[in-house]
Amino acid sequence: MLSLCIAVLATMALPVCAQMFPPPPPDARPAKVAAPFDMTGYWVSIVTEDWRYRMRTPPTGDYPGLFLNPQARQLADAWDPERDIAAGEECRGYGAGAIMRAPTRLHITWTDENTLKIETDAGTQTRNLRFGNPENTDGAGSWQGISRAEWVMQGQGGFGSGGPPSSGSLKVVTTDMRPGYIRKNGVPYSSNARVTEYFDLVTEANGDQYLIVVTLLEDPEYLLAPVLTSSNFRKQTDNKGWNPTPCTVR
Repeated sequence: MLSLCIAVLATMALPVCAQMFPPPPPDARPAKVAAPFDMTGYWVSIVTEDWRYRMRTPPTGDYPGLFLNPQARQLADAWDPERDIAAGEECRGYGAGAIMRAPTRLHITWTDENTLKIETDAGTQTRNLRFGNPENTDGAGSWQGISRAEWVMQGQGGFGSGGPPSSGSLKVVTTDMRPGYIRKNGVPYSSNARVTEYFDLVTEANGDQYLIVVTLLEDPEYLLAPVLTSSNFRKQTDNKGWNPTPCTVR
């Protein structure tokens, strides 16, 4: 009986507590100003796992660890690189659903106060991450799709690993992509796929900085379960090694 009374009193107190401790107002500052960390500059991917899928094109039918439905398996088993070349579809493995797994360098800049641009030298791709509620639909139907971004501060969820109250993650949700490949050997994702990414900055004691990108790829058309990956990039002091190259199926 006592516990019931306590529960009732707690429920009655909720409106009072909500008035005493309202949620913080949304940050009205431009995204560039509100950023909890600076991710601009040049970064190089650190490939320490999934080597055979990331550093070369796997053979047809090599897709363990992915939960594909029968239709996706049929497409992957029938993959023919020469057919992609003939159709001008060499960039299928460089879309937003897979590009962060490529052995690539990133060049990240602000194009305006609410748009981050990520360029990759692998496949010479460009993706614009737009903050707020952008009406701009540029990118719809392209390899990189439409990416909507927000800063997720500590205490609001996400993949952040702790830190001072001002720390946080960059959350990016990408949709409206041109159909592509999860892996370059024809493992498909569709135009209905959704990519959710969390970008976190880690600084080592010696000053080295790493960008950790956790990616969740969901696709109701081809996947029986989401694909979860984590990709690491090390900060460079300059653009050494930056070498934009075209897409290739090899």
